Amino acid sequence: MKRIILIALFLMCITGTASAYGLYVNCTESVQVGLPVKCSIDSDFPPGRSFDIVFYQTQNTATEVSRQSFTMQDNKITQYKFLDTKGFPAGNYKVEVQYTGPDEPQLRSDSRTLQFVKLIDRSNEITITSPMTQTPDGALRIEGSINKLGNEGVKIEVRGPDGVVFDNWIGTKESIQSGAGVFTKLVTVTGPGDYDVLFTDSKGFIGVKTFKVSAPATQIITGIPTTTAVIKTTKTLTTVPTPWPTATKSPISPITAFIGIAGAGLVSIFVMKRH
Repeated sequence: MKRIILIALFLMCITGTASAYGLYVNCTESVQVGLPVKCSIDSDFPPGRSFDIVFYQTQNTATEVSRQSFTMQDNKITQYKFLDTKGFPAGNYKVEVQYTGPDEPQLRSDSRTLQFVKLIDRSNEITITSPMTQTPDGALRIEGSINKLGNEGVKIEVRGPDGVVFDNWIGTKESIQSGAGVFTKLVTVTGPGDYDVLFTDSKGFIGVKTFKVSAPATQIITGIPTTTAVIKTTKTLTTVPTPWPTATKSPISPITAFIGIAGAGLVSIFVMKRH
């Protein structure tokens, strides 16, 4: 009887193990703030099963900072997820894969659904001296220094709205006073928007600084002013000759006329007596 019971328990264990699935998450254990946490997910779950990969900050309590969904496919190939850390504080975090269906399936004992991640922040080593908001004439001016870098050089990658516009190492000049590595670079940009500048030295990623590029202000002309020409009319002056004064006949009084007649008569009488 005991032998039968042992055989039954053994068969139950085999059946239980065969029905369990394996789920394995593997993430980068230490990441510089600003770079994504890269996670790979392997599983033999049947296609169509969906999960969430959840990113938590675990300073004092676990606080969810991001969540992404993924679904198992036919080929069961490794799936990759990238967890953004831009703007996150340095410290301890964890990544957990959670099943989203109503009945959580049984997992094999070797499954790994949780991993701790540490974020390291070196961005305080970067000092930017050029304006963080610029209205460039075709080029973004990136100037500043990196603590204790000296003449070792720094790699900068500039990512804008249209993707990566610059990715190369540039030289730095050691500051005599502080030993910092001073850099300056003009990078051609494609238009307005936010441009992330990622800094990397020989030790690894340092940090990211975001520049805001605005379009040059343009004067908007709402209407074309109409200028009316003022036509001045010059009036030709015609000189009119001054007329000669018109003779005016003065009337003769009766007394004057009588005296004249009388005088003429006397003259006639005087002439006749002499003859």
